[in-house]
Amino acid sequence: METVGRRIYLDHNASAPLLPQAREALIGSLDLVGNPSSVHSEGRRVRALVEDARRNVARLVGGSAEDVVFTASATEAAATCLTPDWLRDGDEFRLACLAVVDADHPATREGGRFEDSAVTRLGVDAEGIVDFGALDRWLVSVGEQPAMLAVCLANGETGIVQPMEAIRERLAGRDIVLVVDAVQAVGRLAVDIETLGADALLVSGHKLGAAKGVGAFVLASDRLRPVRLIPGGGQEKGVRSGTEAVSLIASFGAAALVANERAGMQMERLGALRDSIVVDLRSAGCELMVIGERSLRLPNTLSFAVAGRKAESLQIALDLAGFAVSAGSACSSGKVGASHALTAMVHGGLDVDAGLGLIRVSLGWDTSHEEIRAFTRTLADVLLRGQAAKTGKRAA
Repeated sequence: METVGRRIYLDHNASAPLLPQAREALIGSLDLVGNPSSVHSEGRRVRALVEDARRNVARLVGGSAEDVVFTASATEAAATCLTPDWLRDGDEFRLACLAVVDADHPATREGGRFEDSAVTRLGVDAEGIVDFGALDRWLVSVGEQPAMLAVCLANGETGIVQPMEAIRERLAGRDIVLVVDAVQAVGRLAVDIETLGADALLVSGHKLGAAKGVGAFVLASDRLRPVRLIPGGGQEKGVRSGTEAVSLIASFGAAALVANERAGMQMERLGALRDSIVVDLRSAGCELMVIGERSLRLPNTLSFAVAGRKAESLQIALDLAGFAVSAGSACSSGKVGASHALTAMVHGGLDVDAGLGLIRVSLGWDTSHEEIRAFTRTLADVLLRGQAAKTGKRAA
């Protein structure tokens, strides 16, 4: 593959390129008239698109189509689910408090609709895994009260995957609503809502290659659901009002279908590509710390820090060379600052300067070996020149 003069996109965790299938579904629906809540033929036709997409998204996480609720984003899905007010078999009940993971995405980390005083942030260790001691202490403080735990299955900045089986075991026998942010995990890991033991899963369209502006939450059962965030016309079975964004939802459904077909085939290949970056850089003499290297990570995600080098400067150098990577998360309106995920890991014992930040490289289904070789050569040159400047030696 010829890569000279062509930009190479390695920031799929921020947003994946629009898939051809999703584009086709999006454009094909734009000329359709009718409201999906209308009972005439036009309404039923667009309703069918929404329901097809609902089934595809449900299959992506092992859920039931009737338990998929479309939203405008995963952030809205989080804001809906992270509420103290829930319904069980139609009866409203209130959760006393919420625990979140300090390294997680702000959509869950900030506590949603809970009062600040009711939110506990659980730390992580040096490998990015939740502090089980802190979780156990929180559970003791909760006692018999109903409460909520919200956790990202896979961290978007580091790719670190939380040990959900161990987490679920600690919740056994307790009245704890478990909300799992699966935004980065779906399509990259096998995700099953029942196996996870989650009461609600959060998912996003554009991370899979759908159009931006559509997400969803998937409930484990219609017996347990959050009190709605957006009242009004009662769409989405009364859980989220507002006329459905049919074209965006159609693109989400198409992307989910592709993810279901590709995920198993692509993950081993992407993991090998990710690992080859580290092997080749270290073989070239580059000094870097891989974040969460001993933890289970998303196969498409590599995050690393370089002693004495600002991640933002490395990102700029790579951008000028034609490579799009991230200096942390892209969820703060383009601001580049200290990574809260990395800071949480430093508090857990990781020996790295959090103020310098991290570089995240995230691959996609179409990322090629040739692209990774070109990227690794360029990054090695950037890093070795920096190391030579520090030692006063000339780079080879």
